[in-house]
Amino acid sequence: MSEAETVRCGGKDVLAQALQDARERSQALFEAYRAALGPDLRVPCTPELNPPLWELGHIGWFADWWLARNPQRDRGAAADARVPRPPARQAVRGVDADALYNSSEVPHDRRWQLPLLDADAVRADLAASLTDTLALLDEAPEDDDGLYFFRLALFHEDMHAEAAVYMAQTLGFDPGVRLPKAGRDEHQTRALPVAATTWNLGRSGPGFAFDNELGAHPVPVGAFEIDAQPVSWAQFLPFVESGSYAQRRFWSAPGWIWRLSGERQAPRHLRRTPQGWEQRRFGQWERLDLSAPASHLSAFEAQAWCAWAERRLPTEAEWEVAAQQPGFRWGEVWEWTASPFKPFPGFTPHPYLDYSRPWFDGRPVLKGASAFTVPRMRHPQYRNYFPPERNDILAGFRSVARA
Repeated sequence: MSEAETVRCGGKDVLAQALQDARERSQALFEAYRAALGPDLRVPCTPELNPPLWELGHIGWFADWWLARNPQRDRGAAADARVPRPPARQAVRGVDADALYNSSEVPHDRRWQLPLLDADAVRADLAASLTDTLALLDEAPEDDDGLYFFRLALFHEDMHAEAAVYMAQTLGFDPGVRLPKAGRDEHQTRALPVAATTWNLGRSGPGFAFDNELGAHPVPVGAFEIDAQPVSWAQFLPFVESGSYAQRRFWSAPGWIWRLSGERQAPRHLRRTPQGWEQRRFGQWERLDLSAPASHLSAFEAQAWCAWAERRLPTEAEWEVAAQQPGFRWGEVWEWTASPFKPFPGFTPHPYLDYSRPWFDGRPVLKGASAFTVPRMRHPQYRNYFPPERNDILAGFRSVARA
């Protein structure tokens, strides 16, 4: 059983250790932000960023909202999202934490204008929140309903920790998290043939599931041939060097508009020098590893490369089928697919109403994990989703041969 499945199905001891590990990671990342940005932790207001003080306060608020302040926490996914709650712990200082940190109610740009708590106060609240969470966990029923919100709070914090690494890359400072030096298959173009099958897409059975994963249903999948690992820089750069960023015929209509809007001629964080290609990593320019997966790519760039190479992106079902094959490598970059993020049959939103339902807008599903995704989040059924223009996340792709 993978670590991700262990945490989704594990009991209190597994969760207690994971919750403490996640909080330690959050605190360490926050200290790196404070060292790089100063005590006020100011960052520009852009769609890719959140104020770091807001991010950390939101993590603690989220855990309290669904655990310490939730009288129906033992009901799991059947809990009423609108049940009245007692005041937040910050209320003793005259702070309306719900008006500060509830991401469902506080618009993104408004977060720069809020009277946020200072760093020491937020860190103290996080410590108190974790103490309360662990005490509640000790008393919780050891079943999927009783542990549901503990797992939700854990995975939510893991997602924000990964987002903090992306933000550090965007801002140009080192968050103290290093990319692992993974050995890569030297046969970068090796393809995996996959036989036709019927695949059960979606999760069923015991353990934790996000609401958008539920609704297992059979999907016919024809025979196909897929890359054994994500497209590398050695494969992607000929598309750039041939001037294909400026050739309309390779781009979708939205992709072409996106390319023109930024006058883009190459992937983000890349530059060409007389000595060769370099990649910007946490503010430092390094020689590009041509064997590494191409990364920080938008879905538009992945689609354009596929059009240039006369290939295509895999569907979500194809990706999951292929992930069962020996030799299929994943986990260094999130991977764009051709499938839109949409509900599975019988979709019912879980109490965190804004997790999935607002985002069924046609954006693509990403599968896999990045090098900064903690192992307990690396589940082949997990469905990530970002707008196709996002290139700040550590995303790449693999391709499928056209029929």
